[in-house]
Amino acid sequence: MRSLRTGLSLAALVTGAALLFTAPAAHAADTPLRDLAAAKGKVIGTAVTGSKLTGTYGDLAGGQFSSLTPGNAMKWGTVEPTQSTFNWTEADQIVAFAQAHNQQVRGHTLVWHSQNPSWLTTGTWTSAQLSSLLQNHISTEVGRYKGKIAAWDVVNEPFNEDGTYRSTLWYNGLGSDYIANALTWAHAADPDAKLYINDYNVEGVNAKSTALYNLVKDLKSRGVPIDGVGLQAHLILGQVPATLQQNIQRFADLGVDVAITELDIRMALPSDSTKLAQQKADFKSVVAACVAVSRCVNVTVWGFTDSDSWVDSTFPGYGAATPYDANYAPKPAYYGIAEALGGTTTTPPPTGACTAAYSVSSQWNTGFTGQVTISCSGASLSSWQVSWTYGAGQQITQAWNAVCTQSGAAVSCANASYNGTVADGSSVSFGFNASWSGSNPVPAVTLG
Repeated sequence: MRSLRTGLSLAALVTGAALLFTAPAAHAADTPLRDLAAAKGKVIGTAVTGSKLTGTYGDLAGGQFSSLTPGNAMKWGTVEPTQSTFNWTEADQIVAFAQAHNQQVRGHTLVWHSQNPSWLTTGTWTSAQLSSLLQNHISTEVGRYKGKIAAWDVVNEPFNEDGTYRSTLWYNGLGSDYIANALTWAHAADPDAKLYINDYNVEGVNAKSTALYNLVKDLKSRGVPIDGVGLQAHLILGQVPATLQQNIQRFADLGVDVAITELDIRMALPSDSTKLAQQKADFKSVVAACVAVSRCVNVTVWGFTDSDSWVDSTFPGYGAATPYDANYAPKPAYYGIAEALGGTTTTPPPTGACTAAYSVSSQWNTGFTGQVTISCSGASLSSWQVSWTYGAGQQITQAWNAVCTQSGAAVSCANASYNGTVADGSSVSFGFNASWSGSNPVPAVTLG
């Protein structure tokens, strides 16, 4: 629809410096969502912004999800801002990232009333010209990514709330058969891609979803290529439709797949523990409804972190709509998704419940001995992993009570088989020898 192993911050006292832990060990130990989904025969996806696919954002997008949807990069206004002049940079970047991480790509979106280029919306076109422009756009974009896109949201948001057709450039200029034509042209450009009609407020059984149901039924009876329907699922806290699973099933009974394509669940700000618990239940309910229907094939969240969500700017006073907070910490909603996919998860400890201290116990002209101690008070950990990036060329040469690896300046140390548990009120330590030259600054450390 619209534009859009991390987590818990743990303050740690260090001699002369503070360590910031940005990911809970409990989350690092969880099975990734993509693996849980695969075990259920499902795909779990997220909308992404191409420019952010680095660092922690990129790690989460690549590690947790099996499908990516470009939030804006494939919309007409982005790819052809001026007529016959194309910009595929971000779309290509997202496709390449997905290929590198063994992920599907969901193309979004070919025909929509919004985010079109001004040259298109302000032009005066005959029906024949408009049809030619639309066919050329679909053939060009789908053809460019032939074999690289698993599914396309071909037509987006064709209906009003009462089930009538939305008054748009396409409907007004071409009539309702613009939908059938768009699907036919997309199929010709890539016969292997799954083709969807996508809309919002069609999650439960209502006038709008029934109009979509009747359209799909008609298209199938006419032999028009239609493979699935997308239920956007931009929901409000506590308002998951009671008929969601029933609605998914009735579309499946037509012989098409169903995808939850743009899931987020917004709440009135500020968030609190009660709202977050309800959000967890809501995410779990939506994903469980999909899991229960064999032809519900994909659940995609519309941005996985609150820092990349469209909600705050679109619905003033609302936000916190995604599974991760703005600092990439998994919220209870993340665990709701995981549990609906059959995962057994451990809620991360509260902020500040575990602390860590990094110290240099001895230092000589070419090397030093360091130690990290992880302590918990008011929480416990079942495993841990810490990482940091050295700033002055230090190199670890030996480690004990942890399994440490180093690639360039990046160091990662995980618990040994015998010391992963940190009980409430206790601590564990690991040590290492390393070389240094010139300076030996204390690095910032992350856990996860």
